[in-house]
Amino acid sequence: MAQRIPEELIEQVRSQSDIVDVISGYMQLTKRGRNYFGLCPFHGEQTPSFSVNSDKQIFHCFGCGAGGNAITFMMDIENLSFQEAVSKLGDQVGVQVEVSNTGQHERQTTPVSPEEERMKEAHILAAEYFQNLLLNTEQGEEGLNYLEGRGFTRDMIETYGIGWSLPNWDALTTLLQHKGFTLDEMEQCGLIIKREDSSGYFDRFRSRVMFPIRDDVGKIIAFSGRVINQEGENAKYMNSPESPIFHKSQVLYNLDQARPIVRKERKLIIFEGFMDVLAAKNAGVHNGVATMGTSLTPQHIQKIRRITNQIIVCYDGDNAGWEAAKRAADMLTAENLTVEVAVLPAGLDPDDYIRSNGAENFREKIIAEPMSFVSYMMMYAKRNKNFQYPNDVQQYADEALSYLTTGISPIEKELYLKQISEDTQVSLETLQGQLRLKETQSSDRANATPQKHFNEPKQLQQATPKKSYTAIDRAERLLLSHMLHSYDVVESMNLEAPFVREDYIAIFVHLMGFYETHDKPDYQRFAEVVEDRELRKIVMEAAMADRDPDHTDEEIADCLKQVKKYKIQQQIADKKHAVQQAEQLRDLQSAIALSQEVIDLKKSLALL
Repeated sequence: MAQRIPEELIEQVRSQSDIVDVISGYMQLTKRGRNYFGLCPFHGEQTPSFSVNSDKQIFHCFGCGAGGNAITFMMDIENLSFQEAVSKLGDQVGVQVEVSNTGQHERQTTPVSPEEERMKEAHILAAEYFQNLLLNTEQGEEGLNYLEGRGFTRDMIETYGIGWSLPNWDALTTLLQHKGFTLDEMEQCGLIIKREDSSGYFDRFRSRVMFPIRDDVGKIIAFSGRVINQEGENAKYMNSPESPIFHKSQVLYNLDQARPIVRKERKLIIFEGFMDVLAAKNAGVHNGVATMGTSLTPQHIQKIRRITNQIIVCYDGDNAGWEAAKRAADMLTAENLTVEVAVLPAGLDPDDYIRSNGAENFREKIIAEPMSFVSYMMMYAKRNKNFQYPNDVQQYADEALSYLTTGISPIEKELYLKQISEDTQVSLETLQGQLRLKETQSSDRANATPQKHFNEPKQLQQATPKKSYTAIDRAERLLLSHMLHSYDVVESMNLEAPFVREDYIAIFVHLMGFYETHDKPDYQRFAEVVEDRELRKIVMEAAMADRDPDHTDEEIADCLKQVKKYKIQQQIADKKHAVQQAEQLRDLQSAIALSQEVIDLKKSLALL
């Protein structure tokens, strides 16, 4: 368990941290009146709905409901625990906060089994072992020379935990066994392999430069090992297999490091492989991620949508890269994300380009000047076509026009039509007629078949149109608001949660515990101790709800009345359902008894 930080130290950090300065380090804010506004870093949006109040030192997003103070913002934006967020803010304002390193470095959002936890601990041990071999032993010199020759600095090697595996068949196996890890579990997580004759185990990775693969919050869950001299049947790269802690379809390499930079710059770059990410980082491009030996998946897109809606796809300049870039761009555009494609010269990958042309050219000529989605798709359609042949002309025009039916302005559409006409020598009038036909067909299909999207994250679902609150919504929110501002209101409930929804009941339990250790109401401090981000949204929305301090008792009575009314309505609905079931079973006696209970409940409802 992480150590407790003294309350006076927390207050010192909070009071010395200006929320506008803290948030401005991650995103652009513009002052409008007394508040500051910007594009919310917690969900994709086009119109700023993220508000920062300098006087109250709080933020709130009117789109997704996120809210809190400087400490909770740091917790959410960096995925830090409360202790780590206070420590990081303390460093920024010159207040030293000691935090134990033995606890969790990141908050876990889903339960982790003891077996999975041991697997992750084994990966940490393996990474430390591999890096020590690389940096501090003669056996690792070969790997270190290779990395330095590729432009890796010692600082980058240490930051990314890069290491070296020995040629021995059982070096890591012996170490893991010595440290008390179960070899069967170590095989399941891919660190070692069981011999075919079941006589023992041997190391999966041998004589390779080792690159740790981390999950979204920075936990090592796998490795990719690269041979230096590719000989025989050895593959250049060997990745850990799928395991209980490593699922390739869900992992984006470097997401943990890139996330805050992406949120600040509002743009993410997808590379083809993790070595491209590292090469780009060496060139000063820090907002890149890569898939791990798999094409882009719906799970990857979910993760991307949580932090930005602007994507640059930068894949290799060979045929396979063009095909992969097209597939990725199509998938991303289908999810209403803004997609551009950074095109590399034929046959080059990012590392090749940087070596040949330099880091500045990579940043300024490739990353800073990507092609629009439509321009790239037209260029893709034009590849390998010979316009001396009518079939190639027709195929190119048909493919290119299909990308002009939606999502672009009339001016862009006209410019692209002119380009197609110049390429094919087909008249502009003919192309315009064909485009109108395609637009009609596209519209008919859209009306006939509802557009389907990948499952959106909960926070994105909440960001789309502003939800209307029901009577029970308003009652529970207002009741919680009074509780956040007065301990007497909580005490008057006699330990019984006056709520119907589970989220509010969970907050009520947390709040009772908070008031046991804090002598006065403080909704900001309470929000800090609520680890669950969705619950914290509810807390902050309730804290800012309009209350009438002069008529507190009347408001609370009205809220409790509404909650009681809702509970009775739910009971009536349940009883009616039970009546139907009894009638279907021909249990007349039970049906009559239940019907009488419905009548009695309706009478009690009328008396409220």
